[in-house]
Amino acid sequence: MQHAVIDQVGFRFQPIAVLGSARTGVIDTAHGRIRTPAFMAVGTAGTVKAMTADAVRQTGTDCVLGNTYHLMLRPTAQRVAEMGGLHRFMNWPGPILTDSGGFQIMSLAGLRELDADGVTFRSHIDGSRHRLTPAICMEIQHLLDSTITMALDECTPYPSTPDAALSSMQLSMRWAARCKDAFYPRAGYGLFGIVQGSTYPDLRAQSAEILTKIGFDGYAIGGLAVGEGQATMLDILDFTVPLLPKDRPRYLMGVGTPDDLMEAVRRGIDMFDCVMPTRAGRTARAFTSGGIYNLRNARFGADSGPLDQSCQCPACLNHSRAYLHHLFRTNEILGPMLLTWHNLTYYQNLMAGLRHAINAGDLTGFMHGVRAGWQSGDSAS
Repeated sequence: MQHAVIDQVGFRFQPIAVLGSARTGVIDTAHGRIRTPAFMAVGTAGTVKAMTADAVRQTGTDCVLGNTYHLMLRPTAQRVAEMGGLHRFMNWPGPILTDSGGFQIMSLAGLRELDADGVTFRSHIDGSRHRLTPAICMEIQHLLDSTITMALDECTPYPSTPDAALSSMQLSMRWAARCKDAFYPRAGYGLFGIVQGSTYPDLRAQSAEILTKIGFDGYAIGGLAVGEGQATMLDILDFTVPLLPKDRPRYLMGVGTPDDLMEAVRRGIDMFDCVMPTRAGRTARAFTSGGIYNLRNARFGADSGPLDQSCQCPACLNHSRAYLHHLFRTNEILGPMLLTWHNLTYYQNLMAGLRHAINAGDLTGFMHGVRAGWQSGDSAS
């Protein structure tokens, strides 16, 4: 169904500073601004695990991510719409980006049947059958009231042969065009297309050209961080990013480590999401200016110092390493809560530091300083 085009001046990317390929900017949306480069906290099922919405805001997060696949199963998009949309449902008035479910399509290979028009799959929860097409995907994300809607795609598995990667990319491009036709344009809302093509530059170039001709409010790079390694990922970014429009935000999906973020920002990426900081927080791993710490290690049991002296989160301001160690050794819920808060704060501080460094014209110096801190820390044990 083709919907009437509405003036989308409310959704726009405004660059602030450019340093080589790196840049800072803001994305204006119907639900507020996103400062870029931006790290989006992952709230797959309508919640950032172990965090209240207020706590997520206090980390400096501008935008959170939800997932179409998970929310369509529970509590259903219709139920979320009845509750006033995802922003009201989860008490997050700021921007929300919803992933289309493409990654779940890849990971549920044993539970789905893929065809030219969409995918039929069985719920991992109860085995019930569901259908997802480009039009249905747009309808679900509209019901969720997603600020940024992602086009339905197939996240190409790694490794893939050239023929398999080509077929997968072409399918995603056909779906992208159908998503554009089915999207509900509203002022301040955006639709992003997703570049696919595995590790093959010629396929990435074809995908970027097709998406640019269709025309989207932003462009994501998908199908990376799926096992190819950092060097290959960065090679693909070196090739792909220059092919994307400079006046639209660029989003690297599912990435990644702090080092991945810095290298991708240097190559011109504006937006990121990853479960790494929250998942690590639930398993006693802390990202710090001195590297990664495992708070279960016995050496922290009598350590009265703060987790990270350069951090102002509640875990670092109010508690010792010994106390955090105790919480995880006794399986207290407060441990994952505090460490998730810290890890998200660390990631947001890193992004703020990158923005400041680009604006000041010294990204290389900032990255060197961050890495020097990791090397001088005691995170190896």
